[in-house]
Amino acid sequence: MNTVFKTTIGAAAGVAISAGAAFAAAHGPVKIAFIDPLSGPFATTGTNGLAEWNYAADVLVNSQGGVLGGKQIEIVPFDNKISPKESLIQLQVAIDQGIKYIAQGNSSGVANALTDAINKHNKRNPDNRVLFINYSAVDPALTNDKCNYWHFRFDANADIKMDALTDVMKRDEALKKVYLVGQDYSFGKAVAAAAVKNLGAKRPDVEIVGNELHPIGKVKDFTPYARKIMASGADAVITGNWGSDMVGLGKAIIGAGYKGQIYTYYAASNGITKTFGADGKGVINLVAEGAINPPASDRADAYVKGFEAKYPDHDITQARIANAMEMLAKAIDAAGTADDVAAVAAKLEGMEHESIWGGSVYIRPEDHQAIQDVHIQAHTDEGITNALDNSDFGLVKVSTVEMAALDSPTSCKMKRP
Repeated sequence: MNTVFKTTIGAAAGVAISAGAAFAAAHGPVKIAFIDPLSGPFATTGTNGLAEWNYAADVLVNSQGGVLGGKQIEIVPFDNKISPKESLIQLQVAIDQGIKYIAQGNSSGVANALTDAINKHNKRNPDNRVLFINYSAVDPALTNDKCNYWHFRFDANADIKMDALTDVMKRDEALKKVYLVGQDYSFGKAVAAAAVKNLGAKRPDVEIVGNELHPIGKVKDFTPYARKIMASGADAVITGNWGSDMVGLGKAIIGAGYKGQIYTYYAASNGITKTFGADGKGVINLVAEGAINPPASDRADAYVKGFEAKYPDHDITQARIANAMEMLAKAIDAAGTADDVAAVAAKLEGMEHESIWGGSVYIRPEDHQAIQDVHIQAHTDEGITNALDNSDFGLVKVSTVEMAALDSPTSCKMKRP
């Protein structure tokens, strides 16, 4: 077989594959690529998120008739092993399969890589654009200097959450010393910077007695960190740790006899709630959207209980996934297409949505940051309607910042197609 003939065969095969992908996109389900860790040290977080996405698609969209008059939503999982490099490989695989919607949340380092790659891809391929549904990566840069039209964040960013946390902390007159510890990547650095800024503005009398970062997913024993925290005399600890790093750090701190408050972003479920148990009561505090205790409504309570029945080894820990699913489906229907993601993005911009969790979610057009109620929640076994981690413990809402950061500034300079 000569070279010309081989090339012709290859080109024909490529056209056939492209045509097949186009046909599937037109006549099959609307696919969402879920790119997150499904193996390795953060697999429990990724598999929990995948379960939440599948449940949201089935219960909130597919069972209600789907989108565009009957098309179903299908979640297609891709294991990125928490690696930005692997995530870019999986992104290309998803695009090659004709998938136009990318969902990712675990690790802002991964999100930064994906949003840059998606923006470049869409500039080069205006007839084959994709949309990035960021459901949990909260580095503020993603909706500031690194913002782009194709990225939508459904979680409150690290600055918004820290603002809410420090509003609670500033009322604690006994608070004198704070220790900051987190994972050494963009999100961990953003949490630390936000803590320094907010405490300096709200409680300049409070001393930051420690501010350090550790390698993400690589520390096996957090005892040395716990010892430094104990030696510092800190009244409170702030950490953005998640997954196995949250389990390890929290267990080491409490095991060392620490009695102060621990303020967190992700200290729940995935083995974390069960690990803390009674020792975390009166100690662990968490900032998040979408509190499930007490339930916002009978519908919200039924949604949580239905999820627990279908996925007994998982929990609703990222309520924003339900918001993202309903809002994306609403945008697709409003656009009248799932293929033209620019049209879908235009419908998401500025969308106001009544959340299943109570209150509204508003996609701010200036930066595509979701504005919503943010809650401070406490780890406890009292007043629990929906427990976590197959334990007697869960999170109870203790305070709320309504439509947090609605008027906050953004440095986003978005270029629209």
